[in-house]
Amino acid sequence: AGKCGACGPGYPSPLEAMKGKVPTGPREQLLYLPCIYRNTGIGIPDFLATVDVDPKSPRYCQVIHRLPMPHVGDELHHSGWNACSSCHGDPGKSRRFLILPSLASSRIYVVDVATDPRAPRLHKVVEAEELARKANAAFPHTSHCLGSGEILISCLGDPDGNGKGTLVLLDGETFEVKGNWEKGGKIPNLGYDFWYQPRHNVLLSTEWGVPKVLAQGFDPKDVEKGHYGRHINVWDWREQRLVQELDLGVGSIPLEIRFLHDPSAAQGFVGCALSGDIRRFYRNPEGKWEAEKVIEVPSKKVQGWLLPEMPGLITDILISLDDRFLYFSNWLHGDVRQYDISDPKNPKLVGQVFLGGSISKGGAVTVVEDRELRDQPEPCVIQGKRIPGGPQMLQLSLDGRRLYVTTSLFSAWDRQFYPGLLKEGSVLLQLDVDTARGGLAVNPQFLVDFGKEPGGPCLAHEVRYPGGDCTSDIWL
Repeated sequence: AGKCGACGPGYPSPLEAMKGKVPTGPREQLLYLPCIYRNTGIGIPDFLATVDVDPKSPRYCQVIHRLPMPHVGDELHHSGWNACSSCHGDPGKSRRFLILPSLASSRIYVVDVATDPRAPRLHKVVEAEELARKANAAFPHTSHCLGSGEILISCLGDPDGNGKGTLVLLDGETFEVKGNWEKGGKIPNLGYDFWYQPRHNVLLSTEWGVPKVLAQGFDPKDVEKGHYGRHINVWDWREQRLVQELDLGVGSIPLEIRFLHDPSAAQGFVGCALSGDIRRFYRNPEGKWEAEKVIEVPSKKVQGWLLPEMPGLITDILISLDDRFLYFSNWLHGDVRQYDISDPKNPKLVGQVFLGGSISKGGAVTVVEDRELRDQPEPCVIQGKRIPGGPQMLQLSLDGRRLYVTTSLFSAWDRQFYPGLLKEGSVLLQLDVDTARGGLAVNPQFLVDFGKEPGGPCLAHEVRYPGGDCTSDIWL
């Protein structure tokens, strides 16, 4: 299939993607990152940054292009593609456009990255009014392309800022809103991320919180009031109906969800932000879906912080393309972890590195009881810069050897938990991965400092590669 000469975008399988087109594996040369100015006090538009990550390039580790959006205050967040490996069998499809939903303004930007990959250009703006009129939806979050060539986007709420876990379809050619994906029946109260697997006739979605509540910052009382998520929602893929709700408990807040990449595997993992655990979800012999806790990150008893106990706050997870390693970030504790998931029921910690966080030595927080560490970690300093914030969004190179990390979560929460981020800007770091035995190490030669942007410090968020990556491609 890899030599058919008339295939669509991406690769025929996850392992083919991991091998790439050269014997040493695919080496990414460009990254795209949405960069946010909302809540920083700088009244200019968010932009899409293009970063050169080719070590042979004279502009290695530099932002080589900035595409500003037409409006101020969008809060660009996550992104997806108009077509990806789910369309690999269709030679009429190509990965030409990056889909950029805005979490605050509810606009969806369509960016042309094919005409000049080093200098993307704006192709179309889907206004919030169209999303509201055709789908009664707002606060778009995750975007995945479908094998049909359409684009599916999850939303957090309705146009009034109430929670509503709806999914919205975009036409893959015109990018017009076609309406809601779901066909009647119950809709979850909250929305966030999703992943689909047609072989198992399932789409799974997760829950963050009520948009108008979380936009104000995090208040623990809102968890008890039911304003934050606790379910994995199970949808029948063919019928497009909600069929099951897996209750993970009050205060779990399940965010990023990832199936194993092997499309025949009926299991995967979800990161529960506040409860600090990773759940394995799987289909049981009766055909129902279940979830079990397989990793727990204990909270630390602290002084000098918002609460007497500090959760790790698991904010992003991903799985290597060979389904061997699971990675996740603890945004508050400050560490990135690597687990061997060769036995998915029993993950084993094989790599861990601290990249900032709230418990570093010399900070305002004193740890008084810790079930994992003997001492508070040293601050992370790269090229003389003490890294602000904590590790958040992750992206792994296709060959599994390089893990990219950014440090901004959501501007309102950055402002609350890491106010220095708004003054200093976030950073992009890179970890070297031991793919033989497991292990993580900071690459001291790699630092992209978004505190030095021409428009002032900004908050860089999610990482995408022009050719697809470990979290945007779904194989059918």
